[in-house]
Amino acid sequence: MFTKTVLDNGIRVLSKEMPDTRSVSLGIWVENGSRHELRHQNGISHFIEHLFFKGTEQRTAARIAEEMDAVGGVLNAFTAKEYTCYYAKVLDENLPLAIDLLTDIFLHSVFNRQEIERERSVILQEISQAEDTPDDYVHDLFSLDFFQGHPLGRPICGEAATVLNFHREDFLQFVHERYLPGRVIVAAAGHLRHSDLGRAMEEKLAAQSSVPSPLSPVPGNGDSPTLQSGIFQHAKPLEQVHLCLGVAGIHQAHPMRYAAYILNTILGGGMSSRLFQEIREKRGRAYSVYSFLSAYKDVGYLGVYAGTSPEWVEEVVDLILQEMRRLAAGGIGEEELERTKNQLIGSMILGLETSDSWMSHIAKNEVYFGRAISPEDISRGIRSVSRSDIVELASTILRPEGMALTLLGDVGKRKLAFSLSV
Repeated sequence: MFTKTVLDNGIRVLSKEMPDTRSVSLGIWVENGSRHELRHQNGISHFIEHLFFKGTEQRTAARIAEEMDAVGGVLNAFTAKEYTCYYAKVLDENLPLAIDLLTDIFLHSVFNRQEIERERSVILQEISQAEDTPDDYVHDLFSLDFFQGHPLGRPICGEAATVLNFHREDFLQFVHERYLPGRVIVAAAGHLRHSDLGRAMEEKLAAQSSVPSPLSPVPGNGDSPTLQSGIFQHAKPLEQVHLCLGVAGIHQAHPMRYAAYILNTILGGGMSSRLFQEIREKRGRAYSVYSFLSAYKDVGYLGVYAGTSPEWVEEVVDLILQEMRRLAAGGIGEEELERTKNQLIGSMILGLETSDSWMSHIAKNEVYFGRAISPEDISRGIRSVSRSDIVELASTILRPEGMALTLLGDVGKRKLAFSLSV
């Protein structure tokens, strides 16, 4: 059962009661992410996420950690392109503590100058670590290439140059302008009662001002990026070449989203997928190869990652394009389609066995759809997809003019012996 309450100031409180579990997961979500930053602000949302755990008017950073550790709970956060989430997972009896801790850091963080400098060093190390992990870093480079000049393309952590220039006043102003009640969602799942949660949130969060301060339009809202195509080479002395090949896809709430889930899974969504079987199992040309969907409010893409030896780059890309051609041409059997539907539905249901996965599920549905979507609704959507739906989508999005290929490794200046066409 899903329940939703809207507080007087506009904060949305959503929950799913799970009486047969002992845990409760609670998250405060803000519809603000790296997409909503100006160029010189790149990384500020992520920096603020870190600082919320570094002390409030009532608690030091150490005390925040100690109180959660004392009950065996989890307190954490993450920043994405279009939202930021602060969350806790505790036993049901400790939900009042989780509410008190989360609302305290959300409303009363002090942004101590010494803590800012310490955390600045931590974030710079995080950026360096990402750049030293090529199978992750190539995804950041692909976003920069594919969404050139748009906030969606910039790294969530920011760049060293921007992170070094943030000051305490920047953080205070950003929170004041962006952390408005109308952009805040409280999501919870587990052994709880919605009525109790609603009352607690009314008590803790009702005082947050519902009157937005004057500000210019939020970056990234309503300005869809122009998607780039072509081959982008990034030289780095590595044993392997890491590549991301992406094609313009569909946004989160697109009516063809269930067909996109199936298309992605057939292409490279598991060990039985076409790319895994052809490139790794049959030819041994990559240890890791998979496809994935990235979708936002107004745009998205279908991507493929592979890591391979420099001498096999052309062959691996050709194999990826070959499988895309087959899908666009309608080379999909009914048995494969049915197996993929079962795979998606099974993995979804298994993935929703915990309170934290449910908490995330209902929050993201609110962000992108403004309503709860049940597993039964998703299952029906997946079951309703026909073979012709997959072929129509594949032939629409798997177009040469929508393709971009990012290469990271010892690529040098050599001309690659292929073109991006299906």
